[in-house]
Amino acid sequence: MPSCLCVAPCRSMERWRRVSVLAMALLLLSACHGAEFSVKNHDQSLIYDHTLAKTIVEYASAVYMTDLTALYTWTCSRCNDLTQDFEMRSLIVDVENCLQAFVGVAHNLNSIIVAIRGTQENSVQNWIKDLIWKQLDLSYPNMPNAKVHSGFFSSYNNTILRLAITSAVHKARKTYGDIGVIVTGHSMGGAMAAFCALDLAIKLGSDNVQLMTFGQPRVGNAVFASYFAKYVPNTIRLVHGHDIVPHLPPYFSFLSKLTYHHFPREVWIDDSDGNTTEQICDASGEDPNCCRCLSILSLSIQDHFTYLGVDMESDDWSTCRIITAQSVERLRKDLASNIIMTKHDADVSIVENSVQTDWSSSR
Repeated sequence: MPSCLCVAPCRSMERWRRVSVLAMALLLLSACHGAEFSVKNHDQSLIYDHTLAKTIVEYASAVYMTDLTALYTWTCSRCNDLTQDFEMRSLIVDVENCLQAFVGVAHNLNSIIVAIRGTQENSVQNWIKDLIWKQLDLSYPNMPNAKVHSGFFSSYNNTILRLAITSAVHKARKTYGDIGVIVTGHSMGGAMAAFCALDLAIKLGSDNVQLMTFGQPRVGNAVFASYFAKYVPNTIRLVHGHDIVPHLPPYFSFLSKLTYHHFPREVWIDDSDGNTTEQICDASGEDPNCCRCLSILSLSIQDHFTYLGVDMESDDWSTCRIITAQSVERLRKDLASNIIMTKHDADVSIVENSVQTDWSSSR
């Protein structure tokens, strides 16, 4: 039977799985409210720019595309509108770990863009279930008492992402001068983007790096959040309505010094009453008057998949490793046949079964 005939029932089953995962998450989140543990405030002079957010969200959406050739040439269905003049500099794919990112130059922003893909939709329910139990099990290097989750940390620092991204950023700045860097990602991609932005800010300076994430989970404790606010003060975390993911891993008030804690600054997008409002939250990272004011039972998985009217999920429901491997093979054939036409030289870094391959359009 053709697989397309099961799309409707598959999506129905998917919704039921989401409901069961949500129910489990809500039970644990119900214990998370109470006394606050404050985050040391640093200079938070960044002003939220709605127009910039509308542009950056398109990059965070485009990195989900599974057609690597279309992404590489910036001709994909999401590679238009506010991002049309984007110059791809590096496409990065880790098949084994289901990671994908790109680095390029947005000439209209005079900035380097780093975008990191989040979790595939067909595995989101399992990922959210895992988020509930993630422990702060790693001390962040050279930051006393700062704790993070090793999985979040390793996804960026111990894979191809760190080396390939920092190399691409260095090359772009060598070509275009010391222009700023904007790092973005949605969901798990937002968590990895946070570690990427911190890494780049330590290397390039806080004034040269900006982070803007969408539906990002918590990644570390309050001490880490304070360090993060110091090194990456130009940070915006957008939260859509009742999106459950920014509420995970849970914040437990009775373990305030040990629990997860968001870094600032949240912008809460509330469209529940038909009118969209964007609330710029305080510098604590856990403003009780922003998304944390919501009733636990009102949290939603569905709000996680749309930000600023843009689709934030993969364009293919297949298993991540399968579709990534297929896309890599098609891209390899297209590059070998020289049918790909690009205006600029762009690198391609691929990891398959722990073996890295580097290509360039200028080879």
